[in-house]
Order: sequence, then C-alpha cells, then structure tokens
Amino acid sequence: QPRLAESGGGLVQAGDSLRLSCAASGRTFMNYAMGWFRQAPGKEREFVAAISRNGGTTYYADSVKGRFTISRDNAKNTGYLQMDSLKPEDTAVYYCAAGYGTAQSMAVTSGIDYWGQGTQVTVSS
Repeated sequence: QPRLAESGGGLVQAGDSLRLSCAASGRTFMNYAMGWFRQAPGKEREFVAAISRNGGTTYYADSVKGRFTISRDNAKNTGYLQMDSLKPEDTAVYYCAAGYGTAQSMAVTSGIDYWGQGTQVTVSS
C-alpha cells in the first residue's frame, strides 16, 4: 500500500499563502486519485479538494473554491495543495488521501483507501 507523507504546514497570517506537499511511496502514485481533507478541533474531517489520476479533473469544496489549487506530479510521486488568501477558518490539520476510485468519489471519507498523518496549518487573524 502507498505511504503518504504531508509537508509544508505552518503558522501564517490571514491573506498569506502556503503550499502543502504529499509525497507517496510504496506503490505507483499514478494508480490513485488523490485528495486533501482537513479537520479542525472539535469538528469532523471535511473534504477540501481532489484530483484524478492524470490530473485532468479536479473538485473543490465550496469553501476553498477560487483560493486553493490541487495539482500532482506523477513523475515525482507527489501531490500538492496551493492555498492562497488564507483565512483563520482554514486553520486545521490537513490530510493527504489516496483512493482507487474516481476523483469525484474522493469527496467523501468512504472513498478514501489511504491516509497520510496530517500537517498542521494555522492561520492567525
């Protein structure tokens, strides 16, 4: 099974940008759709964005549409989440995810086959 390792989290101010990375190992990265979820304290894990195996199809939660961009580089076995115009409500642990289904199926946790350990993103006001 693939091992997913997130990096790039940190503490930023509102309006700043961050880019998260998800490095995959153990299996061929291009065999999986991938996505990002987040979980804030006291809240359920929620969908952020997903991308198809070849990167041709993307989906976003309404709360991040227009601010976040998901992408992948299959040659590097790495996925990315570019986060711009960050808001305090974006504060959460961000998880990388991979699945055997379509990018659309990644929008719910039941569509996820593998999870990373998470990286903390904190946005101060």
